[in-house]
Amino acid sequence: MKLSNFGFELPNELLAEYPAENRDESRLMVLNRKEQTIEHKMFKDIIDYFNEDDILILNNTKVFPARLYGNKEKTGARIEVFLLRELNEEQRLWDVLVDPARKIRIGNKLYFGDDDTLVAEVIDNTTSRGRTLRFLYDGSYREFRIKLNELGETPLPKYIKRDVEPEDEDRYQTIFAKNEGAVAAPTAGLHFSKHLLKRFEIKGINFAEVTLHVGLGTFNPVEVEDLSKHKMDSEELRIGPEAVKIVNKGLKEKRRICAVGTTAIRAIESAVSTNGELNEFDGWTNKFIFPPHDFSIANCMVTNFHTPKSTLLMMVSAFAGHDFIKRAYEEAIKEGYKFYSYGDAMLII
Repeated sequence: MKLSNFGFELPNELLAEYPAENRDESRLMVLNRKEQTIEHKMFKDIIDYFNEDDILILNNTKVFPARLYGNKEKTGARIEVFLLRELNEEQRLWDVLVDPARKIRIGNKLYFGDDDTLVAEVIDNTTSRGRTLRFLYDGSYREFRIKLNELGETPLPKYIKRDVEPEDEDRYQTIFAKNEGAVAAPTAGLHFSKHLLKRFEIKGINFAEVTLHVGLGTFNPVEVEDLSKHKMDSEELRIGPEAVKIVNKGLKEKRRICAVGTTAIRAIESAVSTNGELNEFDGWTNKFIFPPHDFSIANCMVTNFHTPKSTLLMMVSAFAGHDFIKRAYEEAIKEGYKFYSYGDAMLII
């Protein structure tokens, strides 16, 4: 498969600027791989496709307010700082992206907040936009993190042109988010409401939670025609014994095992044993999934509608079949489905 196989024309008006009014009332397209059929439903109808002891694999990562705005010393120029990952807790070192990058050099200082109590010094250039910052703050580590959260805002994707609004703090977060560390939401999970999860629980569906801290690398453009040459950024992944137990029991009993989102698929496919079961995992993964790929764990997935030539579209194509996804996306565009982070959902069974 080549990069050019994943291009299509996506009308701008189908990029969702806002989420559905209620989480579980977004639209749901259901793809049946065996029958090659497409159905149009509401997201809350998803429960009809599950039976007792089936499994939902949920990514419980929590998005932190990763986008800050500071002012450069002397000039006062406004600089966007996007926190990527913490490198050293004690020294308060962070990998970040800065914009505009050409103005930010090693040794520069940035001041944050009205009182300038938080200062960052640039100590390294990592990429054209990447920098390493050392934060300077007269307080404990806990107070420092509280200050970061106060000054940061919800890191909505750049395609959303509007300002961040108060409701985004809640809606750009899954209701099962627990472990802070993501700079982007695992967006397939955004469609689940508390009420819907309770209905799943009452029906006897089991939940297996994994943690994959989503980084911006997931959304980096693919710039090589030969997909085998593309390198994914690493993301932190943890899969504990409880999730392993639930999933492997489901595999033995031939249950429906549904990965909620491409991040959940990436997580479990990074931790497959030689005999095709799920292993515990604590580390980093840079796994890139594109067609053809044999999936070992999940036989079902929930996902959003993705943008052209994205690594997410490639993974979904590998799962459902390239031609089937192409047909489904043509229908989605014709039917006015909303795409990307705040968009509608797809269930592939």
